[in-house]
Amino acid sequence: MIVVIGSAAYLPDPAAAGRAVGLAPEIAAAAAAAGAAVELLARVGEDGAGDELLLALARSGVGHLAVLRDPARPTALAPATPEDAIGDDGDPVQALLAEVEATAVAESGPPVPLIAPALEPADLSLGLRYLRDFRVVVAVEPIADGGAAVIAEASSFADAALVVVARPGAPAPEAWASATLLEAPVDDAEGAFARLVGGYAAALDRGVPPGDAFRAAAEVGGWEPATD
Repeated sequence: MIVVIGSAAYLPDPAAAGRAVGLAPEIAAAAAAAGAAVELLARVGEDGAGDELLLALARSGVGHLAVLRDPARPTALAPATPEDAIGDDGDPVQALLAEVEATAVAESGPPVPLIAPALEPADLSLGLRYLRDFRVVVAVEPIADGGAAVIAEASSFADAALVVVARPGAPAPEAWASATLLEAPVDDAEGAFARLVGGYAAALDRGVPPGDAFRAAAEVGGWEPATD
């Protein structure tokens, strides 16, 4: 089994079923599509959007046994377009990789968060204890202070491969020393990076050696090695 750890937001769609969005649920869905059993470890609100997000996960084949429900905070709603999430410097930012508390005022009701909060160490410890039988852990940054050590320790205890999806240019915590680090692109609008990571995790879960697993995932996704 694969555990994907990270933030998730809900994207409503008036014309169809809504989606769980963000790099973590997209990687989880890609791993499930590659044939793996996958659980998402995330936190959503105890509200209607959270209910819809869990249904969206189920439709993509992703389990939600470790999705924590938070009655004190509403489920994050994803921006419809990148332009809806703009950093202070004017550059677009990925809603679920940014460490900001951007909000949008709903037409009726209180402000609705666009950014899902990072999981706290206690959340991570609880979820990983609950999901004990896993072979691969994919941690998608940002991770709250202290969380990296919790994830690394749990992965080591379970003898599970640890894959970390790092933010572009972010320094790696010491706890990630034994992990496979993959730097997320600034924009993965087409989902190619999520499919690469999901395919890689699924191959690791099948027992394929890391080098072979990555090459196989890259070939399936149409990635080519960089040349000078």
